[in-house]
Amino acid sequence: MSQQSRQDEILMLFRQQPDAFVSGAEMSRVLGVSRTAVWKHIEQLRTLGYQIEAVTARGYRLRTSPDLLLPAELQTGLQTKVVGRELVYFTDTDSTNDRAHDLAKNGAEEGTVVIAESQQAGKGRLGRRWTSPAGVNLYASIILRPPIAPRYASQLTFLSSAAVARAIVDITGLTPTVKWPNDVLLDGCKVAGLLNELDAETERIRYLVLGVGVNVNMKAEQFPDDLRYPASSLAIARGQEVSRLLFTRTLLEHLDQLYDQYRREGFQPILQAWQGFFALTGRQVEVDCQGRLLQGQVVGLDDDGALLLQMADGRQERVLAGDVRPL
Repeated sequence: MSQQSRQDEILMLFRQQPDAFVSGAEMSRVLGVSRTAVWKHIEQLRTLGYQIEAVTARGYRLRTSPDLLLPAELQTGLQTKVVGRELVYFTDTDSTNDRAHDLAKNGAEEGTVVIAESQQAGKGRLGRRWTSPAGVNLYASIILRPPIAPRYASQLTFLSSAAVARAIVDITGLTPTVKWPNDVLLDGCKVAGLLNELDAETERIRYLVLGVGVNVNMKAEQFPDDLRYPASSLAIARGQEVSRLLFTRTLLEHLDQLYDQYRREGFQPILQAWQGFFALTGRQVEVDCQGRLLQGQVVGLDDDGALLLQMADGRQERVLAGDVRPL
């Protein structure tokens, strides 16, 4: 059992007996380690920000917890069938998507979630960098193995985008909008981005990684100066900090619910959920397709997630990738 696993076991014991003391002897028995080793794990939890009371002859009691996205914390009360059955946690990593790819190639089960407190090489769309300061946001990647052809993989980006938007509504009461193909906005400012990557054969997806980045409690001074578009965070938009634990747990539950619906009913209910947050249908827009500019009216989405534009000459254009700006 790893150090992280033993700390998770200690936290689970505290969660099972809230406000009660748990004896060092019981912890020693459950973990299969000495009382001295238990004390060392308690000290390590304290360095993470857990306030743990110790009383001679009574044991240890958890008083308060930090807002860390530890597996033991996230799985407390988590109501999911698939997403989050396995949680892999890093205090720091290069990219949660890269770590998820490694795990998926080695047989990680569907629904495995990789979470980091910070990233050194967070990924955005089109090779852009996702700024990832420690302890304030959500950086997560979810491994899925959907029984669909690779050409439909982009549908899962709309699923994760709708899940993020629903979680924002539930936790903050704010009303987000979604920007095709993979951004979530508040008051016109980006608060979340989704990055869908896959490993596939010609007609079969081996696995798909849903990368999710949400600016939860990021402060204005933490955003880089060279952002392409205005950005914000849930805390800035709401005017107060948001529990990262509660938000992440809620998001995983929405992802699980929508993925279950997708497996049973297909893309149409997912598209409808996404369109409930999409404000550009019927609007004139300009789309920058990596230097090629298109202007037209948004008439909807194709079944593979392509944006459908009605052009001035009457023809319809399918756009698979690009940056959209309303006119």
